Amino acid sequence: MAHLLGAEALHLEFPTRTVFDSVTIGVNEGDRVGVVGRNGDGKSSLLGMLTGRLEPDSGKVTRRKGVQFGVLDQSDDLDLDHTVGYSIVGDADDHEWASDPKIRDVISGLVSDIPWEARISELSGGQRRRVALAKLLVGEWDIIALDEPTNHLDVQGISWLANHLNRRWPRTSGGLLVVTHDRWFLDEISTTTWEVHDRVVEPFDGGYAAYVLQRVERDRQSAAVEAKRQNLMKKELAWLRRGAPARSTKPKFRIDAANELIADVPPPRNPIELKKMATARLGKDVVDVLDVSIGFGEKQILNDVTWRIAPGERTGILGANGAGKSTLLNLIAGKLEPDAGRVKRGKTVRLATLDQQFSQLADIEGDRVREVLAREKTQVVVDGKEHTPAQLLERLGFSTAHLSARVGELSGGQRRRLQLLLVLLTEPNVMILDEPTNDLDIDMLAAMEDLLDSWPGTLLVVSHDRYLLERVTDQQYAILDGKFRHVPGGVEEYLRLTSGGADADAKGSGKGSGKGGKSAAAAAKKSFPAPAGLSSAEERELRKEVGALERKMQKLTTQIEKKQRQMADHDPTDSEGLGKLSADVQRLQGDNAKLEERWVELYEQVS
Repeated sequence: MAHLLGAEALHLEFPTRTVFDSVTIGVNEGDRVGVVGRNGDGKSSLLGMLTGRLEPDSGKVTRRKGVQFGVLDQSDDLDLDHTVGYSIVGDADDHEWASDPKIRDVISGLVSDIPWEARISELSGGQRRRVALAKLLVGEWDIIALDEPTNHLDVQGISWLANHLNRRWPRTSGGLLVVTHDRWFLDEISTTTWEVHDRVVEPFDGGYAAYVLQRVERDRQSAAVEAKRQNLMKKELAWLRRGAPARSTKPKFRIDAANELIADVPPPRNPIELKKMATARLGKDVVDVLDVSIGFGEKQILNDVTWRIAPGERTGILGANGAGKSTLLNLIAGKLEPDAGRVKRGKTVRLATLDQQFSQLADIEGDRVREVLAREKTQVVVDGKEHTPAQLLERLGFSTAHLSARVGELSGGQRRRLQLLLVLLTEPNVMILDEPTNDLDIDMLAAMEDLLDSWPGTLLVVSHDRYLLERVTDQQYAILDGKFRHVPGGVEEYLRLTSGGADADAKGSGKGSGKGGKSAAAAAKKSFPAPAGLSSAEERELRKEVGALERKMQKLTTQIEKKQRQMADHDPTDSEGLGKLSADVQRLQGDNAKLEERWVELYEQVS
């Protein structure tokens, strides 16, 4: 394959440390590279040197003559006085850009909800990020470098971007470099993974799943690698092999080797034991959201929502930006009152929220970390063992030196981890996580998930990180047009349900007619042709089976909810009775999972 970009013997030093020491790496036609590593190890610096925006202290970067290189940094260079339309397509006439299906697709996929004539200065940070990404993607490039492109994108936007990048060039042409902590996105777009660590760049074949396997193999062979890190990655690998059906149907690593590595690794969590513990701690009542409606001004956010939250429930909540996810969480937490209906909380509920605003840290910015820990409980039980707060903090990636730092001096990722620790130390039995992955690198995401695996309570999670949702929750619900509904097929089903909604969003996006925004979005409609290779009779049969599966899943869901109510009403001291009910729930959930796997398989053929 033809060479696009190369780096030879790159050396980079900052005043306090050496970032890279003689790094040699290259990108060829067809390469799709995901760049991973801990925060601060040099991922963005590597991208900066390869794109020419940062000069190495020694070594050189070469490009093939004539290569066009597009770059998205973590900050944008948009002119605050320009409109959205001008920022994306410049002064091109409407017919020039509107006749290009690639440009229409980018506009529809990223900015259909942003007014076309709005000035950049009027936009939120997330909207600016999407405009900057759209500006880049409408251009023609031989190689593209993206630094955290999924920031501020919701689940639909991340799915669209992965699909766009996979279709952008023929398989053996073009080059892509992506720095991201979104593990689902990495697996979707990467053919190669570069790990930045210890002043080197180490390449691995394949996406995130393949990288996990190869890293475990590397760690097993290296006596210098810490045992805790190795075991954590083995657990991550175990979940990848045993996890979502959609992931296991297209493994990107050697199955035999993976099975050998995880033979002695238990599942990430024991649902029966956790359910038993949660029921004992919570009793029969957790939180009931009953016929709740709420709006702000003339906009209705949630309409007639009913949700009875069970002990030990682990639920992910899906929805587009602005759909009402945080509003629902605030209603559950008692921070908002509904316009209609009511929210009933059990008497034994101790609820804690990990929010996006670091509210737990607001009053302790000037305190040192060790002072904060000294005021907390001396012992906390995790995984059935007692830990001190300092031990838990170490498990979340803090060193001894960090204990002397003031809270206000910590990085975003360190603040997020300290915030999680303080929430856990309050020993809640209902925990709400609102975008918990912000500012965390891949290693710390795995460490956080490891802690949550053994947490015996009710867990409600809002996140655009698809991997995290599938990893730490057992079911997903979605907010669609103000309604709250169960999505048995998880994120994939949710994306199918919302795929038609993009058209409506585009029509009602409020784009000014001066740049033809409405017509561009309308022209960018996606079409879904009839399934290829199926006769009408075959398609009818498949649809009949889909309908039958949906009825069976609904029946099983009702049975599961009935058993969970029985558990909530059961005497918490009767462990034998609770164990039987838990076993029944697990069996029904297993049956339901098999039906869901078949449902997803068939639905992909007929949708």
